[in-house]
Amino acid sequence: MKLQVRVVEARNLPAMDLNGFSDPYVRLQLGKHRSRTKVVKKNLNPKWGDDFTFRVDDLKDELVVSVLDEDKYFNDDFVGQVRVPVSQVFDAENQSLGSVWYPLLPKKKGSKKDCGDILLGIWFSQKNSVVDLNLIGDHSSASRTSDVGMETSADPSTCASPCRSEDAASSSKDSQKSLAGRIAQIFQKNADAAVTAPTPSISRSIDASEQSSEMSRSIFSLELSEDESSPASFEEVIKAMESRDQGNEPPSNLPGGILVDQLFMITPSDLNTVLFAPDSSFYTSLTELQGTTEVQIGPWKLENEGESVKRVVSYLKAATKLIKAVKGTEEQVYLKADGEVYSVLAVVSTPDVPFGSTFKVEVLYCISPGPELPSGEQCSRLVISWRLNFLQSTMMKGMIENGARQGLKDSFEQYATLLAQNVKPVDSKDIGVNKEQALSSLQAEPQSDCKLAVQYFANFTVFSTFLIGVYVFVHIMLSLPSAIQGLEFSGLDLPDSIGEFVVSGVLVLQCERVLQLISRFMQARKQKGSDHGVKAHGDGWLLTVALIEGVDLAAVDPSGHCDPYIVFTSNGKTRTSSIKFQKSHPLWNEIFEFDAMADPPSVLNVEVYDFDGPFDEAVSLGHAEVNFVRSNISDLADVWIPLQGKLAQACQSKLHLRIFLDHTGGGDVVRDYLTKMEKEVGKKINVRSPQTNSAFQKLFGLPQEEFLINDFTCHLKRKMPLQGRLFLSARIVGFYASLFGNKTKFFFLWEDIEDIQVLPPTLASMGSPTVVMTLRPNRGTDARIGAKTHDEEGRLKFHFHSFVSFNVAQKTIMALWKAKSLTPEQKVQAVEEESEQKLHSEECGSFLGIDDVRFSEVYSLTLPVP
Repeated sequence: MKLQVRVVEARNLPAMDLNGFSDPYVRLQLGKHRSRTKVVKKNLNPKWGDDFTFRVDDLKDELVVSVLDEDKYFNDDFVGQVRVPVSQVFDAENQSLGSVWYPLLPKKKGSKKDCGDILLGIWFSQKNSVVDLNLIGDHSSASRTSDVGMETSADPSTCASPCRSEDAASSSKDSQKSLAGRIAQIFQKNADAAVTAPTPSISRSIDASEQSSEMSRSIFSLELSEDESSPASFEEVIKAMESRDQGNEPPSNLPGGILVDQLFMITPSDLNTVLFAPDSSFYTSLTELQGTTEVQIGPWKLENEGESVKRVVSYLKAATKLIKAVKGTEEQVYLKADGEVYSVLAVVSTPDVPFGSTFKVEVLYCISPGPELPSGEQCSRLVISWRLNFLQSTMMKGMIENGARQGLKDSFEQYATLLAQNVKPVDSKDIGVNKEQALSSLQAEPQSDCKLAVQYFANFTVFSTFLIGVYVFVHIMLSLPSAIQGLEFSGLDLPDSIGEFVVSGVLVLQCERVLQLISRFMQARKQKGSDHGVKAHGDGWLLTVALIEGVDLAAVDPSGHCDPYIVFTSNGKTRTSSIKFQKSHPLWNEIFEFDAMADPPSVLNVEVYDFDGPFDEAVSLGHAEVNFVRSNISDLADVWIPLQGKLAQACQSKLHLRIFLDHTGGGDVVRDYLTKMEKEVGKKINVRSPQTNSAFQKLFGLPQEEFLINDFTCHLKRKMPLQGRLFLSARIVGFYASLFGNKTKFFFLWEDIEDIQVLPPTLASMGSPTVVMTLRPNRGTDARIGAKTHDEEGRLKFHFHSFVSFNVAQKTIMALWKAKSLTPEQKVQAVEEESEQKLHSEECGSFLGIDDVRFSEVYSLTLPVP
C-alpha cells in the first residue's frame, strides 16, 4: 500500500533565530522510510506544497511529521511535531483524512508552549494493485496479507511513478488476469502447498478480487477521464495562474551555480511556451539529442486551489561511461507566472543511481524580460540554476555534488546549443549598439545664467541686505551735516548711538554673506561637469558613466534644499559633475568618460556632496560603490543605486546611472596584461585555457571579462590550517578549499588590500614563510570567513603559507598588488625605497653576486707593485 502525504504550509511558527525568524523545513518518517522538504528561509508562515509517497509495511506504524529550523553551524533546532497513526487513515472514509490543520506539539510532554500549526493532506493512494484495493477488512487480516501487498507494489506495473493512465489501466487488467498465478508464485518459494491450500485471508482476497473487478475498472476509467479533461489548454492554465499572481518577487538563483544565462530574440511568454508547452517540439528534439527514452509527459494541473501549476515527467536517461541507464522522475512546478516573469522549479529524483535515495536535484528556470534592443524588438533572458537537496546525511556528499555538477554541465550545454538553434540568441554586438542609443537620447537641462542667478539669489539674506542698504542710503541722503563730536574728525562720522551701531554691524554681516553667495555662484558656474562630445582617448578599458538624476537627496540648507554635485572615482581617476542649485531632485543628464585604462577597473566610487563655496568643506550627502566584479555589466546599463550614509539612508536617496565598460584596444587583452605582469614578476606566465577561465568564473561568480592569471596550492591559516588553492586575477584574490564536502570559498579586491607583509618561517607555518594580507578598514567583509584576525578598526588579516614555490607566488602577489592598489605617489615612493636599498648595499659591499654575472672568457694580468 502507498500512503500519500502532502505538506502544504505552516503558520505561527516560533522564532528560533536571533533575527526574529526561522528557516523551517519538514522531516517525515514512516517506519524506516524518511523524507524531507526544502528549506524556506526567514519565514514564520512557510509554504512548501511538496508531495511524498511512503510504502506501508505495518498498519500499526505512525507517520511522524517534524518541523525543524535549519542551522548551518550547529544542530538543527526542533520546532514541533505531529504523529498520525496509519490505522487512523486506513479507517477513515475513502481512506483519506483530507487537508487538516494539525497543532505542532513540543518535544517535552506536558509543555504548554505554542509551536504553531501545520497543514497536511494524508490519504491512501487509489492507484495501487487490486490486492491493495481489497485490503479493507479488519486490521488482523490486513496485517496477514501485508506481504502480498508489498510484493505486488514492487511490480513495475503498479509502481507509484508518474505514468499515463492508459498504461495504468492496462497493467491493472493484466494483474487481475494473473492474480492467482502471481500469489501462487509468491508463496511457492516457501511451500508448494500454498497454491493448493491457500490461507483464509488469501482466499478471501481472491474471491474479493473477482467481485471488485468492475469497481477497479470504474476507478481507472474515472482517473482516465480526469486526466483527459484536465489539460484543456496550456494557455488557459497559465492565464489562470497569471490572474492569481500577487506581485511577489521572483525567486533568486539557486546556490549550486548558473548553468545557462543567455538572451534570446523572443518574448518571455513565447519562450515559456517553447520550453514548457506540452505540444512543444523542443523537448522532443532534446530527448532525441540526449538519447533519452520512455518519455512520459504528464499534463499541467492546477493545485492548491489554483495557486500553483504542476506536472510530472518520467523518462529513462541514456547510459554514460560511469552510470548505466537510469529512470528519472521530474516534478515541475510554476513558482511565478505574471505574463512577464516565469519561474519553474524542477525537482529530479533518480533513485536507481548510487545513493540516489539520499538526494534530489533541483533546477530553477527563470524567464524575464531582457534589455531593450536598438531595433525595438523585445528579448528575453533565460537563467537556469541548480542545487542538490540532500534528504539524508551521507559521507559521499562531495562526490555526489561533483558528479551532479559535471552531469548537469554537459546536459545543459546541449540544452543551450539546441535552444539557440530553435530560438535566435541576442548577439553581444546588438547590446553594444544600445550604448550609443542610450547615450544619444540624453539631453542636458538647458539653464541660462540669468535664470540661475535669479533662482539662487532669491532668498531672505539677499532681500534683507538690500532693504537695509536702501534704508542706510536714504538716511545718508536725507541727513544734514552735524557738528563734529567726540573723537570724530572731518571725513569720519562714527555712530552716535547704540541703534546706529547695531544697524551698521548688521549691514556689514549681511554684505559679507552676500559676497560669499556671489563667490559661490561664480565658482559653481566655472565647474562645468558635463563632457558631452569629449571622447576618451587611448587604447584599453573604457568606462562611460551617464548620470541621469537623483531622487530624495538630503536637504542640509536652511531653505530645505541642497546644492548637490557628484564625484566619480575609478582607478585613481576622478570626474566631477556640475552643481545643481536648490534642488533635492536634480536632473543632470551628463556623460562622463574615463580615459582608456590599462588595468580593468574593479569598482566605481560615487560620492554626493553639497556645494558650500570654494573655502568651506563640502558636506557629504551620501556615497555608493559599484563593484564590477560582483555585477553583470549588462545589468548596469540602466540601474538605480541607493546611497549609503546617515543622511542618505534617512531620506532613502537614490541615483539613476547608466554604466558601460568595454575594451577599445582591439587586441588580445589577456595577452597584453600578462606580458606586462611578466616584466614585473620576472617569470613566464602562461595563458589559461577558456575552459579553465570559465571554471574560475563560475567558481566565484565572476563576470565574463575576468581572467585567471595564476593559482597556487597553499594553506589558509585560521585556528587550524586549511589546504586549498589561492587564485589570482587582475582584480581579485580568491581562495577555495573543499574538505570532506565542506567548502570554504571567498575573494576580495586588490584595492581592498592596505598592506602585504612576509613573516619568517615558524613551526606553526610548517617551516614556510607566511604572506599576510591586511585589508583596509571595513573592507572585504564578505570574505570574513577566511580572516585569521579582525582588529578594532575593522581590518581583516589573511595568512597564507606553505606555497609550493614561495618566490614565484610572492613576486606574483606583489606585482599584482602594486599594479592595482598603489597610487602613482606610492609607486614613486616604492621605486625610491628600492633604489636606496640598492645604493646602501653597493656602499656596504658588492651587490653583484656570482649568479648575476656570466663570464664567457677569463683574462689575467700581472702588474708590478712599486
